[in-house]
Amino acid sequence: SKLEAALKKMSKQAAQYEFQMKELESQLSQSLSNFRAIDSLFKEASTGIKRNYKRAERALHSQIPAIETSLDESYNTLSELAQTLPKIRTKDIRVVYDSGREKAQSLVMDLTWLNTSFHERWRRTIFMPNPPVSGRWKAFMRFLFAISFLLCCTVVWVGLGGAYRAYRHKLVWGERLMS
Repeated sequence: SKLEAALKKMSKQAAQYEFQMKELESQLSQSLSNFRAIDSLFKEASTGIKRNYKRAERALHSQIPAIETSLDESYNTLSELAQTLPKIRTKDIRVVYDSGREKAQSLVMDLTWLNTSFHERWRRTIFMPNPPVSGRWKAFMRFLFAISFLLCCTVVWVGLGGAYRAYRHKLVWGERLMS
């Protein structure tokens, strides 16, 4: 009976050990599956890190020098612009100022021309080399002046010729007029 009690006790203990072993086996199985899941997550993370590392290396060796070159070119261009832009701006301002001044001078000359008397404008158009009128108007006025001058010269020539003839024939003025 002692033996039976010891056997019962041992069998109870064996059943308890068996239950603990099954429980331990299920925990071990669950831990193993968790380990596998964590391992696969670590592998994915490791693969992602390696991929990102390769991209970073590629960027470091190819894109960063290109970016540095581009930055250097941009810096040089900005330096050149910093030196030339003020000159260009002052040159443009000077050109605009000069054109405005020339336009103002032209307008003043036009107003002065329009405010002069007719006789003065007529005299300047005929006798000045560069009057402020068109070439056609200048030619027309000079042509009219030449015709008028020739007519006046002809009238004076005829008058002087008649006076000389009257003097030569000893005609008295008023007694008989020559025709």
